[in-house]
Amino acid sequence: MIPAPRTGDCNAAEQRKVMVVADPTRESAAALRYVLSHVVFENDTLYLLHVENPTFWKNRIPGFMNQSSPSSTTTSCNEGVNGHWGGGGCIGGNVDFLDQMKDACESMHPKMKVKVIKVEMGAMEKANVILSQTNVHGIDLLVVGKRQSLSTAILWQGRNGTIRGELAEYLVENCKCTCVAVQKKGLTGGYLLHTKTHRNYWLLA
Repeated sequence: MIPAPRTGDCNAAEQRKVMVVADPTRESAAALRYVLSHVVFENDTLYLLHVENPTFWKNRIPGFMNQSSPSSTTTSCNEGVNGHWGGGGCIGGNVDFLDQMKDACESMHPKMKVKVIKVEMGAMEKANVILSQTNVHGIDLLVVGKRQSLSTAILWQGRNGTIRGELAEYLVENCKCTCVAVQKKGLTGGYLLHTKTHRNYWLLA
C-alpha cells in the first residue's frame, strides 16, 4: 500500500513509527522531504537511521541535494529539505548531516519526536542491518531513497557490490513492515513511489 497523504486532524490519527534511511545523498534528502510533507503527523515518531560504513564514506565530502554531478567532490550549499538545512544548507567540513536532517524535521514538525540512530554495518549487509533495526524498534513504515538509474547508481557502488538502487528494491521486497522507495523527479516534478504492491505510483510534490 501507499501511505495516504496527511489530512484531517493529526490528533485523531493513529500514532506510527516511521523510519527513514539517512545518508548524505540527494536520494535520502528526497525521501525525508516526502515523509515530512506527505506522511507524518506530529504525534508520530520519526527515526533517522544511518548505517555507518567508514570504508565507503571516508574519502567522500557530501554534496547533499546538490544539483551538480554525483561525482563531484566539493563541499556545496543547497536547498536541503524545504530550505531547512542549517547554515544556508551547506554540507561538508565539520557539519553533521544527521544533525541537519533532525533540525529540518523539528522545524517542520516541532511537536514530533525525532530519534537519530547510528549503527555499524559490521559483518552484515547494509540491507540486513536496516531490516533488523525495523524489527528492533517496531517500525510501521520504512522509507528509502531510490536512485533513478542503474548507471547513476554504479557511480556510488558500496561495499560487497551493493548499490542504492538494489538496496531499495531489496528493502521493498523483504521488509516485514510497509516499505516505500522514493524517487524525486526534478525540482518540482513530484515523486515516484514504489512498494511491494504498487510500482511507479506518481505523487505531485
